[in-house]
Amino acid sequence: METQHDSYYLAPPSHWPIVGSIALMLLAFGFVMHLNHVPDANPVMLAGAAVLLIMLFGWFGTVIKESEGGKYNEQVDLSYRWSMSWFIFSEVMFFAAFFGALFYTRSISVPGLGSGETMAQLWPNFVATWPTAGPGLASKFTPMEAWGIPAINTLLLLTSGLTVTWAHWGLKKNNRIQLIVGLMLTVALGITFLSLQAYEYHEAYTKLGLTMGAGVYGATFFMLTGFHGFHVTIGTIMLIVILFRSMAGHFKPDHHFAFEAVSWYWHFVDVVWLLLFVVVYWL
Repeated sequence: METQHDSYYLAPPSHWPIVGSIALMLLAFGFVMHLNHVPDANPVMLAGAAVLLIMLFGWFGTVIKESEGGKYNEQVDLSYRWSMSWFIFSEVMFFAAFFGALFYTRSISVPGLGSGETMAQLWPNFVATWPTAGPGLASKFTPMEAWGIPAINTLLLLTSGLTVTWAHWGLKKNNRIQLIVGLMLTVALGITFLSLQAYEYHEAYTKLGLTMGAGVYGATFFMLTGFHGFHVTIGTIMLIVILFRSMAGHFKPDHHFAFEAVSWYWHFVDVVWLLLFVVVYWL
């Protein structure tokens, strides 16, 4: 295997960006059709999702072949590191906006709605304490407790951060068994987390009355935990891909940025959950 060191690798023309654009267009059209109750909206969205999966599989497969073929040098590696760093930064800003919305609601909006004579006349029975559905809403719900499934999920994600780090140590030592076992454990922990969160959502809707329609508390709760669960799902899929690649003999102790990128993302997911557990469930 010969790696280029004197020039930047320029990929040949690819059709995958066009395929991805078609997929996003189908998804957008299908969603708009669904909002306007147009028939056959769901098949259009499903077609878009299918095309998107084909694009992701094909495009990432091409990148993997190029990497394993020794076409990437240190400059390409650095560009990938910067790209992943900026991507994670954008995700930090994404969640910062939602945490900001929760802070504004709890610390400014709700107390403001419960103060003053005018507010008291408009909503005489409203008590400005958190959690609340908000003034003028009769939604009755039970807030989610922190020391049940959320605490277990916190332990699971913290443990998964240790197992993926252990797998990374195995890769650096060229210990393939430690690498694969560590990744298997991390994937298992991620799937367990998602299963428990699905059960938690079922309990919230069927027994606690906690739904997206349960006012501002329900909206912020599902907005933050739901988006985090989506990110855990994406991270778990990424870990599964890395696991299969490791089993196929990919990665070397000095050449494994794809593994590092996924581990960065997983640690980011862990940190966000810790903030969620404290701010959404505990406080």
